[in-house]
Amino acid sequence: MDKHIAQIAGELSLAGKQVLNTITLLDEGATVPFISRYRKELTGSLDEVQVTAIRDRMQQLRELDKRREAILKSLTESGKLTPELQQQVEAAETMAVLEDIYLPYKPKRKTRASVAREKGLQPLADLILEQQSIDLQAEAATYIHEESGVNSEEDALAGARDIIAEYIAEHTEARAALRNLFMEKGTIQSRVAPGKEETGIKYKDYFEWSEPVKTAPSHRVLAMRRGEKEEVLWLDIQPPEDEAIAILDRMFVKGFNTVSDQVRLAVADSYKRLLKPSMETEIRLVTKKAADEEAIRVFAENARQLLLAAPLGQKRVMAIDPGFRTGCKVVCLDEQGQLLEYTAIFPHTGGRGEQEAAKTVAFLVEKYAIQAIAIGNGTAGRETETFIRKQNLPGVIVVMVSESGASIYSASEVARQEFPDKDVTVRGAVSIGRRLMDPLAELVKIDPKSIGVGQYQHDVDQNKLQTSLDDVVISCVNAVGVELNTASSQILSYVSGLGPQLAQNIVEHRNKNGAFKRREELLSVPRLGGKAYEQAAGFLRIRHADNPLDSSAVHPERYALVEQMAKDAGCGVADLMKDEKLRKSINLKNYISDTVGLPTLNDILQELAKPGRDPREQFEQFSFTEGVNTIDDLKIGMKLPGIVTNITNFGAFVDIGVHQDGLVHLSQLANRFVKDPNEVVKVHQKVMVTVTEVDAARKRISLSMKDTESQPSPKKPAGKPQRRPENDMQSKLAALKSKFG
Repeated sequence: MDKHIAQIAGELSLAGKQVLNTITLLDEGATVPFISRYRKELTGSLDEVQVTAIRDRMQQLRELDKRREAILKSLTESGKLTPELQQQVEAAETMAVLEDIYLPYKPKRKTRASVAREKGLQPLADLILEQQSIDLQAEAATYIHEESGVNSEEDALAGARDIIAEYIAEHTEARAALRNLFMEKGTIQSRVAPGKEETGIKYKDYFEWSEPVKTAPSHRVLAMRRGEKEEVLWLDIQPPEDEAIAILDRMFVKGFNTVSDQVRLAVADSYKRLLKPSMETEIRLVTKKAADEEAIRVFAENARQLLLAAPLGQKRVMAIDPGFRTGCKVVCLDEQGQLLEYTAIFPHTGGRGEQEAAKTVAFLVEKYAIQAIAIGNGTAGRETETFIRKQNLPGVIVVMVSESGASIYSASEVARQEFPDKDVTVRGAVSIGRRLMDPLAELVKIDPKSIGVGQYQHDVDQNKLQTSLDDVVISCVNAVGVELNTASSQILSYVSGLGPQLAQNIVEHRNKNGAFKRREELLSVPRLGGKAYEQAAGFLRIRHADNPLDSSAVHPERYALVEQMAKDAGCGVADLMKDEKLRKSINLKNYISDTVGLPTLNDILQELAKPGRDPREQFEQFSFTEGVNTIDDLKIGMKLPGIVTNITNFGAFVDIGVHQDGLVHLSQLANRFVKDPNEVVKVHQKVMVTVTEVDAARKRISLSMKDTESQPSPKKPAGKPQRRPENDMQSKLAALKSKFG
């Protein structure tokens, strides 16, 4: 453990005490949000990113230790463990080095080398490796035995070369040298599979493609791998072959005699038959891992920005799931998102249908005092928006809302539990309306992979993706805080220390006993013990609670401290929260103790000033350009407003209201060099773009943000600061190579 603490501290440029305390807290069951928010004195104010990095690295090192133990056990049981070998195994710092050490001793299936050994050819192989000037044919002749299957001198030499080839392929230093060559000078090459030129047209860019392994960006690696999986592309990874064999020759060929010639033949065979396939498989895994890491990082950052999009808030909303032939499903929701009424209108059939639709909308707006209308951005979305705006409804804002994931929700078990007697279209419309009111509360009901902000989410390591997305959702939910008396079990399940079962228990307790009046009442919820209460309480809010601190992010463990502050100021806690002068009169140094320092005290004072403050941005109304509803309406040079829907390493996708997002390539994001799109844009940001190219047949729209009206700088998403690692594949590969092998 001490060794790991020092290693992690060095890798992450942290103090050993910070790492040790963080790991201790994690091992005791503390969550990342709780540690970063309420244990700053112990961690030295580490943020969520740093705490997560410590958690993940320790997990990797523990997995390495587990594999090390298994290898030592195997070597001991087989009688192959020597003090020198044990020292090598215990000193291995990466999984790749560990496996290289173990490879020669690893139980394996029958190989050409093992067959040769069974024929008694190991001594001949050892003799050849010495590369002394001997009568090789005469030596080989002594191994000819009909019963062993060695029928000639060449049979004997071929078997000996097989043994040497396997020895070379399992040689730790040889593997390390070739691994480095593959990483530094290898190329990843793709070509179209015969007969796939027409059916695989979407992979046309990769029909004849080659680029260095170390600089191939993650999106291209994943695209080529997907093309290979769909049997459209053939993929190959290889370094300069001459250089690879030259490296091995220098390591194993010691002379220029006939015996050395045998070693030289074994080297070439070892490379082509054993080492190249082995290294290619390994580099495929490493590049896939690096590409996955980068794709997951991009996806998770997009998800964070979408989850933390500005909420409209508690308003009375009409939501419309648009459609042409089947009409538009209309639902009316109260301020808490509860369904009041639903119906269908047919505004796109002309004549009487449109007139009846107009009457229905006007009637419902007046009946329920509707304040906003949310319209899904799918089929007939823009046409429905045009129809609604024509009604000139006073005091009602009209907003286009992304439908991504709404259909997933409408068919889910969660939706069936909420609306068991409603069909999927009604459920979908409700989801659209609620998403406008509070994106976070609604989107947590949907698998994050389905919320429309990824490209390769189905191609990457699903376990790692799920872990990363869970971290993001948990981070967002706890950064915003959750209203205990109105929250769904889905959003409660992401609160620090809870989970699905405790979340459901809270809802059932609330339904049975009424609203919570104090945080401490959580302790009466079945199976919710002291540890869960400690982790969760600070992130749960009770509006209009008996204790005003229950509506804030001040943790109950610090209530006594705040009460002492109020007493010293000669007032009550509520007065302290309302009066800035009283708060300014507090000398925080008077309240420092062994467990409470200035970081926590400053947090408390900030929270008293704005109890339960929602860190998300304020909602801003937005509308697309009228008359531009389809890709056919676009013209080169048009300047249009749009909303950023997705960010990748190569640019940003922008919804301009034509049912097909356009791409602003990295080179078109600004009038300056941009390395990372997140420097310029964020998901859900409103931007102005210029149409530069339209390919209606392939449904591709190219956009530019150069020379448009000045773009607003992207605001940091709410929650903990997110460190942005290097985006290039070279950095990812280097990190993986040095840390994880």
